[in-house]
Amino acid sequence: MKISHISGAAIFLASMAAHAQESGLPLWEAGVFGGAASTPAYPGADSRTSRALVIPYLIYRGEVFRSDRGGIGARVFRTTDLELDIGFAGSLPSNAKDTDARQGMTDLGTLIEFGPRVKWTLARPSPGTQLRLELPVRAVLEFNSGVNGQGVAFEPELVYEMRNIAGGWSLSTSGSLVWGDRKLNNYFYGVTPQFATASRPAFDAQSGLIATRVGLSTSKEITPDVRIFGFARYESYSGAANLASPLHQASSGSSVGIGLAWTLGRSAQRAAN
Repeated sequence: MKISHISGAAIFLASMAAHAQESGLPLWEAGVFGGAASTPAYPGADSRTSRALVIPYLIYRGEVFRSDRGGIGARVFRTTDLELDIGFAGSLPSNAKDTDARQGMTDLGTLIEFGPRVKWTLARPSPGTQLRLELPVRAVLEFNSGVNGQGVAFEPELVYEMRNIAGGWSLSTSGSLVWGDRKLNNYFYGVTPQFATASRPAFDAQSGLIATRVGLSTSKEITPDVRIFGFARYESYSGAANLASPLHQASSGSSVGIGLAWTLGRSAQRAAN
């Protein structure tokens, strides 16, 4: 999940499958992933959430249906430099009791994003490197005592990838702008009268910028079956649309984490790319 209280799992799984962009890899791989991460509780929070988890994973590199770096979805259209897919992304929940500003308010539930994304390769400066623009527009669904629509997210992102650099490491850097409509921003920053207090006045959020982000992720194959991952990300809230919200208490945030993936099985059939 990119727009919300980012879980370490979402970032790790995105990094873990980044090498799915390479050709000649198995059609599918399955295994176990373990990792730990520390992130802001939500964009603009002055408290942090730390998570450790062990989960199974499946990477599938089909011509149409795929589970890879960007999540789970279907590739609708593809040329050498341009691709359109429809996919999912998600994040784990955040408890209101873990953040002082949200004490007594409703918890932030598990969020699932669904919608189209355009991926445009702008340049390939050298073998194993590429500069890519991604334009996802996704509806946000919350799973918390039912399913509720929580607005729309848009995050134009510029990504530069380098594979198999010094020592066999792969590196990816990115920069993005995270935008939410009024309903999504109210989900994070709105305070209805029932939750207003003397120190937390009522607030009606507006559509607009949530954060400006820059990130770095890296991975290395230790053995044919074991791969290590790490990431760091910084986000600035300067110019955000709802800085006046009593729930918006930080000017910037950072996320870091590390993980290990162990492949337990893979197909003999190779992916077409």
